[in-house]
Amino acid sequence: MILIIAEKPSLGRNIAAGIGQMQKRQGYLEGNGYLITWAFGHLFSLCDIESYTFSQEKGPIRWKMDNLPCFPEEFLFELRLGADKKPDEGIRRQFSVIEALCNRPDVDTIVNAGDADREGEIIVRLCIQHALKTHKTLKRLWLPDQTPQTVASALKEMKDEEEYNALADEGFARTYIDWLYGVNLTRYATLKTGTLLRVGRVIVPIVKAIYDRDLSIRNFVPGKYYSPVSKEKTNDEIVELTSKKRFEANELQSASALCELYNRTGAYVKDVKQKKDRLSPGKLYSLSKLQNVLGKKYKMSMQESLTIVQGLYEKGYLTYPRTNSEYLATAEKGKIRKILESCAKIGYPVTFKDHKGIFDDSKIESHSALTPTYKIPEKSQLTEREMQVYSTVFRRFVAVFCAEDCVVFKTEITVSVGDLETFLLKGMTMLEKGWTKYDDYNQKDKILPNLQKGDPVNILFRPMEKETTPPKHYTIETLNNYLKNPFKDEKKAAKESSENDENEQQDDSEDYRAIFEGLELGTEATRTGIIDNARKSGYIDLKKDVYTILPGGEFLIESLLQMQISMDKYKTSELGQALKKVYRGSMTVKESVGLAEREIREIFDKKIDPSFAKDSEIGFFGDTVAKCPLCGREVKRQRTFYGCSGYKEGCKFAVNTRICNRTISIHHLRELTENGSTAIIKGFISPKSGKSFDAALKLENGRAVFDFQKRQTNGVINPNLPIWDGEGPPLPDDPPPVYR
Repeated sequence: MILIIAEKPSLGRNIAAGIGQMQKRQGYLEGNGYLITWAFGHLFSLCDIESYTFSQEKGPIRWKMDNLPCFPEEFLFELRLGADKKPDEGIRRQFSVIEALCNRPDVDTIVNAGDADREGEIIVRLCIQHALKTHKTLKRLWLPDQTPQTVASALKEMKDEEEYNALADEGFARTYIDWLYGVNLTRYATLKTGTLLRVGRVIVPIVKAIYDRDLSIRNFVPGKYYSPVSKEKTNDEIVELTSKKRFEANELQSASALCELYNRTGAYVKDVKQKKDRLSPGKLYSLSKLQNVLGKKYKMSMQESLTIVQGLYEKGYLTYPRTNSEYLATAEKGKIRKILESCAKIGYPVTFKDHKGIFDDSKIESHSALTPTYKIPEKSQLTEREMQVYSTVFRRFVAVFCAEDCVVFKTEITVSVGDLETFLLKGMTMLEKGWTKYDDYNQKDKILPNLQKGDPVNILFRPMEKETTPPKHYTIETLNNYLKNPFKDEKKAAKESSENDENEQQDDSEDYRAIFEGLELGTEATRTGIIDNARKSGYIDLKKDVYTILPGGEFLIESLLQMQISMDKYKTSELGQALKKVYRGSMTVKESVGLAEREIREIFDKKIDPSFAKDSEIGFFGDTVAKCPLCGREVKRQRTFYGCSGYKEGCKFAVNTRICNRTISIHHLRELTENGSTAIIKGFISPKSGKSFDAALKLENGRAVFDFQKRQTNGVINPNLPIWDGEGPPLPDDPPPVYR
């Protein structure tokens, strides 16, 4: 008897449909020599810190520094708890079914039928590891889609489970590392700030990217510049020429001089190229590229689009969705031919095409691009949102394999102003629509003036005043593109994302190298959930398809900066590269976990570094840190400031823990309360100009203000200290009405 353990009930039902004649039992199906049962996604989760520290405390568990950092010798799992932190009876009941079936005497083979990815691999492995008490043959069922035909075929081609050990190792390493960061640093940051801060290996660099972008927009100061532009008629048609050269606001005279030189020199048509060409469709969709389109066109969040596309996969209409590739495997050519037959039956003019722009094994990690299956739904079978997602994938597939070419007439005219500068004018008219009848294509015909090689071109260049524009907020598309390759030149990435489908076939080898080496932030399978968690945590907001930072996200990033916890794209991608090495077998799980442990230990070791304590240590929320200089009561560390505990009695003493982007340490505070002023503190950042400056602080009516008269360091006068150019001394936040 063969036991198949599916990741979830819907997959179990689809596998049963591929086998046929299965009888329903309590928690499983049986028939034709098979037993099929299922998990509910993750049945097991990693134990919390208290399971390793064996706390004997009664009552609710309280987070404390005594058991941090925690680096388990061996990671322990337990059945997932409910929202109330109590055992979930439904999960316990289903695991008892799995356990009983695994140990049935007539079961000789157990099949892992988790989703075809690293997460699905370890979900079912954990069930088997905790349930199985004797040795049995272990197999893996790998399903690129969930149609009955694919299930029946895959059951005949199952491989030994051990052939997927590398995938499982990467999955476990990723799970352990994320636990180490999440549990240790979330508790540490929460205890430090008195506010629940969810700190994770991937969530922090995602929130920081949005934070950095929004701050650059907020602090952007427009600047004027001049660009030489000519808009004159030649043969009764306007020829617009815009120079690539630009001049700063104070260089108008230079810009005018260049315009005069161009006008004296004159312009002519250096070259004209005209040709008929075939316009290629866009590539098939990876998950993130599909989400980009759905976000832009239908304002669909990443979580909504993933939920819908996952549902269409489970219904057998689409292939496995969590793919990072836009290409198909060469071994799938037979399957693609069958899908094309289904498309042809309902009237689409498709034909099989075989070239590197479609089939390329070198650009596939685990899964091919998203495509429809041979099972095509009726419109009435899908909701409106499901139809939007399905038709987007289906129309791109039809476009790629369209039998009708899209034929265009392209024109390129090169205009030269002597040897000083050349201008390239591009135009295109569509002759035959071809695939554009089926897939989105927004390019409008652009017809150029009727000019021939050698023709003179009338010009009158003038300096045109222009204004620099701020960076744009991240959208679903631009954030996705950034996360897939955070080290790609931003201007290059922006240019590529704004170009139309004509350029979809551009060289993408740099992007795939970043994915395969682990440089990306998060993965196709996890990124959507992490971004959704950031939204639910109140760190970022999504309106239509635009992301913005929220106050909670600002507090998270600024608190981590204050604690000198650096979780930027460099460190995250370093661990991502280590995980890929685990997958390739060049690094062990233990070695990759060791990298994370060293990074985390460095953060905790800072608190015992005397130089760190003097310059940056702000203590923990609720700590008594000084004596109030106004009333003599205790000064306590609050969320964002040090405040007098005599607040209820009217004492107004309070000092921000962060002033002008500079941490005010307990050492600085004690200098202030005991001496009335501090020594010169280096590294303040002006909120107005963004420039760094050094200054001392002094007390004024119970508030900390800058003391620019104090210009000595260790008794030596420093006359070159910059003067702050803000609009008055920064004041702390208003203290809350109740201190805890």
